[in-house]
Amino acid sequence: MKALYRKYRPLKLSDVIGEEQVTSVLSNSIKQGKISHAYLFIGPRGTGKTSVARIFAHEINGFPYELEDEYVDIIEIDGASNRGIDNVRELCEKAMVSPTKGKYKVYIIDEVHMLTKEAFNALLKTLEEPPKHVIFIMATTDAYKVPVTITSRAQTYTFKLADENTMFAHLKKISEAENIQIADDALRMVVRRGGGSFRDSISLLDQISTLSDKEITKEMVELAMGLPEDEKISGLIQAYSSENVVNITTLLKDLFASGVKAETIASEMIFNIMQGSDPKLFSLLAKLPEVKAPFAEAKLLATLCSSLTTVPVAQAATTYTPPVTMAQPAVTPQNINTPKTTSPTTSVNTAKNTGGAKSFDWGNFLNRVKELNDAIYSQLKKSQYTFSGGELKIYPNSQIAKTILSRNNNKKILDDVGGVKITICNKDEQPENTTKDALISKISDIMGGEVRNDGEGGNPF
Repeated sequence: MKALYRKYRPLKLSDVIGEEQVTSVLSNSIKQGKISHAYLFIGPRGTGKTSVARIFAHEINGFPYELEDEYVDIIEIDGASNRGIDNVRELCEKAMVSPTKGKYKVYIIDEVHMLTKEAFNALLKTLEEPPKHVIFIMATTDAYKVPVTITSRAQTYTFKLADENTMFAHLKKISEAENIQIADDALRMVVRRGGGSFRDSISLLDQISTLSDKEITKEMVELAMGLPEDEKISGLIQAYSSENVVNITTLLKDLFASGVKAETIASEMIFNIMQGSDPKLFSLLAKLPEVKAPFAEAKLLATLCSSLTTVPVAQAATTYTPPVTMAQPAVTPQNINTPKTTSPTTSVNTAKNTGGAKSFDWGNFLNRVKELNDAIYSQLKKSQYTFSGGELKIYPNSQIAKTILSRNNNKKILDDVGGVKITICNKDEQPENTTKDALISKISDIMGGEVRNDGEGGNPF
């Protein structure tokens, strides 16, 4: 049985919903015969960039579009898997060959921002003097990573997430066509969770469609999708407003124990805050989008508690109940209160900042390396480090990891990203007194002395 998101994928530009600012212009360009040699589709995931690219490629060639068809003149390329200069050179060489059946040979490059700098340069040469029979349609979720030399030579179209009313009407139509009985408040919950993405929203509808032979209720959707109860989300926001750390930690433990992810809690809190206009919550709104793996649960707790300093003692004694599965510190104002500190970085490692040298942002360093090379990142995130006197010393957790990080090409990436002197050391050279993040340690104390540090976003409670 075909998945709903594939069954209801548009096959013509006129079938595309919610992107009229794009489809109307493309349709007119076909009617007028004004076809560009390069297009850049930008926008969030699930907004239809690739689908529109495929439809457009078929319509400019006069090919009927079916999801499973294959035309040799329409070539799809994943930019993440074919990101090197050799891949792009081969593409450009094949582009010179005339199309077999259609008028145009169309290359659809998905996630084009993943191409290397050298690959972009190779592609640029073809975009500057393209063969008349070649069209490039590039799609990306991160337009700012595409060089301006590329964007300036392409027609750019922006795709947007669907608004709630448009998405609700579309899902309602699908529900009726598929005989899915679902209450409106339950369907609106699916719309909210889909976040404006047609693919995600339709997939969620497909997921819950078998929950009941009768009407699917809001409560069924909450249970199936692991959504937190509205009262607990409201309670978290109220506890933050009243600076009640005990209620925050108690509610979070209940939600985590129910299997609700930190990212989901943060998303629901963002939605609730945006429905109101309390200026006291705007600073929280700015931090919640950063709640993601690794250490998502710890980041959420830090986001909610790091700026709070007081908890009523009487309330603490009656509200806070330590879990029986782990040893707990005595519940006193000293170990309940969290320090005035900033949210933790992506890694719990912190630089040893001696001699007045400036600190090093290890979390940002990891994220930037990950964008360039996953293999280096996978070894780097398991490493420890110190930073002193403008020098970053990295201590890989194995000799193999050290060998990988020390290779000339890999070391050059680290040097370019870090912008400081970097030395790859042996693991046994690591100082014994490498410190842990102070806030993570405090979180551990609050929640029972246990914080997992597995780098995979494990529950710290």
